[in-house]
Amino acid sequence: MASTTETGHAKNIANFQTLIEFLMGYGSSYNPSKTSLQLPTLIALKSSSEIALADVLSNNTIYNRKVSERQEAFSGVKTMATRFINAIQVSDASEGSIKEAKFYNRKLQGKRASPPKNPTSPEATPTTISVSQQSYDQLIQHLSALKMVLANEPNYQPNEPELLVDTLASTITDLQNKNLEVIRAYANVNNARITRNKLLYGDKIGIYETVSDIKKYIKAIFGATSPEFAQIKGIEFSKIKN
Repeated sequence: MASTTETGHAKNIANFQTLIEFLMGYGSSYNPSKTSLQLPTLIALKSSSEIALADVLSNNTIYNRKVSERQEAFSGVKTMATRFINAIQVSDASEGSIKEAKFYNRKLQGKRASPPKNPTSPEATPTTISVSQQSYDQLIQHLSALKMVLANEPNYQPNEPELLVDTLASTITDLQNKNLEVIRAYANVNNARITRNKLLYGDKIGIYETVSDIKKYIKAIFGATSPEFAQIKGIEFSKIKN
């Protein structure tokens, strides 16, 4: 379902098409000297705006899908890490390796080594909140550190394929790729919005300002009380920020 904002952009383009149809109906009477107000330019602008709006919607759909895929990929990370911790504890690994593995697992789980002296509140400072370090890139960082501990412990040699260091490494690579795909998709949808906004609301070249000039031109050649001006003056165009 399209957002209210995207619907607003589409409404502006639809109203611009309505305006163009009226202008075409004026025949040779509509003959502005300014290139940006001439019908071929207006038709091209309308077409480019439709393509730009469709590009935003397409890229936004891709972004939402990538976010869902990343969320799904990360959903079992904490449980998986706990399994690796259990596995190293029942191996012949050194106490130092076990202790270090537990340290990174606590960071990954968002837990402290000991409870904070002063309980945090919803209004806690960013410094306190940051202790949980739960962003996706930090989860990858903590998981990678855990992998290094396991890889450097010669006595960590599980028989279960899902608990092998190579399996963990493959999982980390997949998580990195999923995170990168979201970052790229986010950049793409934002760049698409920039292009759309320039075409609809850009200074001098956008639909919004072009419509204002068209109305002034119609008012000039037909008059403020003319049926032609009455026909177009009420066509609404909103300048939408997002």
